[in-house]
Amino acid sequence: MRAFSLIGLVLLLSGLALAADPPAPKPWDWMIDGDRREALVVLPETPSDTPAPLVFAFHGHGGNMEGFGHRVALRKHWPEAIAVYMQGLPTPSRLDPQGKKPGWQTQTSDATNRDLKFLDTVLATLRKKHAIDEDRIYATGFSNGGGFTYLLWSARPKLFAAYAPCAAILREPENSKLEPAPILHIAGERDQVALFEMQLKTMAKVREINGCQEIPVEWGLGGKLYPSKTKAGAPFASLIHPGGHIVPNHSIEMIVKFFKEHPRQR
Repeated sequence: MRAFSLIGLVLLLSGLALAADPPAPKPWDWMIDGDRREALVVLPETPSDTPAPLVFAFHGHGGNMEGFGHRVALRKHWPEAIAVYMQGLPTPSRLDPQGKKPGWQTQTSDATNRDLKFLDTVLATLRKKHAIDEDRIYATGFSNGGGFTYLLWSARPKLFAAYAPCAAILREPENSKLEPAPILHIAGERDQVALFEMQLKTMAKVREINGCQEIPVEWGLGGKLYPSKTKAGAPFASLIHPGGHIVPNHSIEMIVKFFKEHPRQR
């Protein structure tokens, strides 16, 4: 009888451990203008009527949603948030002029704005399936995905509370003015794809747009924060590492930290 009880206890504890495991990311798909679009969606364990923060994540050119979801494991640091790892379509780039690999549009003047439509469609679906904290919607991306994150700053300025591009370069919009917003930029000193010198120019431009003070304060794990002199809650933060064109391990924690510190200002 005792042996049975011990076995039963082991099975019970095992069942509880399995039940405690977070749900795996679920692939969702949509048909938009004749294209099948996909994303990996990680929902929190909180009830669907509890408003949750929302983070959109965009892989680099040639990457995919599965790999980026594994690399940028947001759930580890923010289990209460919804994480959406978007999948790009074949897109021409400087290194892939024929557009054989997946990526993201770089300008709002692109013919169909297909990736902006994709974002809008995914957001509409999420709002039907789970309550969203509308003051805590964020975007992060790597390389070409980081460039798309910067594009969202101009294309969807009223939607996002803050942005965290990594290994990316800002392309300023031609027909609109960027308004100050919280930006975290992650860059590698040995980046030979998105050249570090170009990223330094991007960071200087963002600080100018945000009206940041010249002297930063230490922030987090090696980061620097430049408070805005012109708009409260719209600082620029940089996280510079000695590596190349990568997403450094500690940057995930810093992205979540930055997002948590910056809900949308009304």
